[in-house]
Amino acid sequence: MTIAKGDRIPSATFTRMTDNGPEQVSSEEFFAGRTVALFSVPGAFTPTCSAKHLPGFVEKAEALKEKGVDEIACTAVNDAFVMGAWGKSAGADDKVTMLADGNGDFAKAVGLTMDGSKFGMGTRGQRFSMIVKDGTIAELNVEEPGSFSVSSADHLLSQL
Repeated sequence: MTIAKGDRIPSATFTRMTDNGPEQVSSEEFFAGRTVALFSVPGAFTPTCSAKHLPGFVEKAEALKEKGVDEIACTAVNDAFVMGAWGKSAGADDKVTMLADGNGDFAKAVGLTMDGSKFGMGTRGQRFSMIVKDGTIAELNVEEPGSFSVSSADHLLSQL
C-alpha cells in the first residue's frame, strides 16, 4: 500500500556519508521534531535526477528554509558512497542531505517502488517529494512514470 498524506513515516534505516564514513540513521530519529523536505529519485547520476531534480533543490534551498523547512534530504536506492559522491559533484554538501536507501527498504515501506530492470537498474524508488512534519507526511507528490513536475523544488515550495 502506498503511503498517503497524514500518514506517519514508516520505520526504516538510511545511510549517509560523513567525514568519518557511512553512518546509519533511523527514519524516526531523522524526521523527529522538525520539518523536512524529502525527495526521491530513481538513481544518482541519472539524467533527469542530475540535470533537474537535485539541482533544483540545491538552488531553492534557502527559499525552502525561509518557508520553515529545517532540512532538505534526497533519497535513492543507491549506496552511501554513490550518494555522497553525487552530492559533492552537485554542490549539495551543505544544502541537501543525501540519504542512501541501499536495499530499497524505505521505498518499499512507503509503497513507492518502480521496476527499472529494463534499464539494468532493478527495483528502485519512484520519483516523488514530500513535506514531513515531525514524522507525519504533510504533503506528498508522486510523479507519473517518465514525468518531472510535481516532485520539483518549485512545486514543493508552492505547497509551503
